[in-house]
Amino acid sequence: MSAVKVLISDKMSNRAVEIFKQRGVEVDFLPNLSKEELKSKIANYDGLAIRSATTVTPDIIESAKKLKVIGRAGIGTDNIDKESATHAGIVVMNTPFGNAITTAEHTIAMIFAISRHIPQANASTHAGKWEKSKFMGRELYGKILGIIGCGNIGKIVASRALGLQMKVIAYDPYLSDEQATELGIEKLDKLDDLLARADYISLHTPATEKTKNMVNSEFLAKTKKGVILINCARGALVVEEDLKAALDSGHVAGAAIDVYAKEPATENILFGHERVICTPHLGASTSEAQENVAVQVAEQIADYLLTGAVQNALNMPSVSAEDAPKLRPYMQLAEQLGGLIGQIASSAIKSVKITYAGTVKELNINPLTSMMLSGLLKPILEGVNIVSAPARAKERGINISEILKEDAGDFQTLISIEVTTEKNTHKASGSLFAGKSPRIVSINDVPLEAKLAKYMLFIRNLDKPGLIGALGTILGNANVNVASFRLGRIPNNDKQAIALIEIDEAISSKLLAEIAKLPQIKKASFIQF
Repeated sequence: MSAVKVLISDKMSNRAVEIFKQRGVEVDFLPNLSKEELKSKIANYDGLAIRSATTVTPDIIESAKKLKVIGRAGIGTDNIDKESATHAGIVVMNTPFGNAITTAEHTIAMIFAISRHIPQANASTHAGKWEKSKFMGRELYGKILGIIGCGNIGKIVASRALGLQMKVIAYDPYLSDEQATELGIEKLDKLDDLLARADYISLHTPATEKTKNMVNSEFLAKTKKGVILINCARGALVVEEDLKAALDSGHVAGAAIDVYAKEPATENILFGHERVICTPHLGASTSEAQENVAVQVAEQIADYLLTGAVQNALNMPSVSAEDAPKLRPYMQLAEQLGGLIGQIASSAIKSVKITYAGTVKELNINPLTSMMLSGLLKPILEGVNIVSAPARAKERGINISEILKEDAGDFQTLISIEVTTEKNTHKASGSLFAGKSPRIVSINDVPLEAKLAKYMLFIRNLDKPGLIGALGTILGNANVNVASFRLGRIPNNDKQAIALIEIDEAISSKLLAEIAKLPQIKKASFIQF
């Protein structure tokens, strides 16, 4: 087995290099690569660790033939083409917790700085002036802080603001009432209500299609006159021209900005405005945060490449290091169930229903569903894997549903898949024997216990004497050995049966056609795992 290799293409704490080496991962630390240099080198690596300087474009992903994971040391992944990565089956991870405290503290520092004119007063005093009356500030005590996006960073900002005895209101559709009560903040169901009440508004939402340019003239017109805006989240959230107009009119009293629509920002329409303070994207810039995110991204990439554990992935379900060993036999079973049906089905798939019964329903089923879809789609889509399968299924308009059940019938644990195509429906169920050995236990509701092997034949046949002998003769004449032969009768039909046959090697389409011509056989499929 060849060594696992990772490229670090941005400046990063040396701790990342140390961790990779300690885990037995080969690592090359090559910051400041040009795009063309990265494109020419990336084919040699299984993992890529980056910060904000590297942009992972579709053509780089196309060149990354071995790449399995991209890890961003930090939160924002705008510099990664996630759609292309997902389509290529590459996991995209970030480190959302490593710089949360640092960014939240910078937000609070910006609130203080803009409220007390600290940068301007500092520059004035250094210049030998004593302009005490010019820099009249405002207290934070009793003021209302409106937080838009109350995730990891937003919650920390809220707790710090409460410590300053500010009142905190928040708008976040994903914040539960219970979480808001526990934090001691007021949750608002309408963004307009927050805009009308807040003395300070702090942005803590990612830049999505829904949130890009959300702070525009319409947004600002709904705010309280004299409001102060703080943005340490994403530059794309703010229409900078509209913010400047609101500042010029006096409706917005001030703005503290750490992020910009275009970075590096050496020129910006807000620069030089007397009621704006700016910092060069310093939210995560503390030595503690830089080391934290470097350590986290190295651990996450190494865990995925070495154990299959997935943490903080943006395009596939997470699997903890603790869960990975428990899920491994289930993942194999799920892939086999999907692969079996994917190779039996002969027309376009319309829907997939997956049922988890018994002990398996207590586990993290999301990666199992992704793995089953991967097995199902591999026969018809090139390069599909656990990462890309859900997106590829969605692209094809396949409806996916999951059902959890207590009762697994005669089994302790049972996974079932039902696939509806344009022409018919196919079903298969499987279980783990001795808690670790995957077995198929029924196909199309026919009880049939079999261990799936690399090469198999699936046959639907008339239940008449002579099938085994005739099939054995054809395979024997072709010098193909039969390893096992499993038969099952279709319930309430004593004339039809199915068979699952393990063979020692792949067979040609010509030999399969010869098998299908036997009078007892209604359909024959060659299956390979």
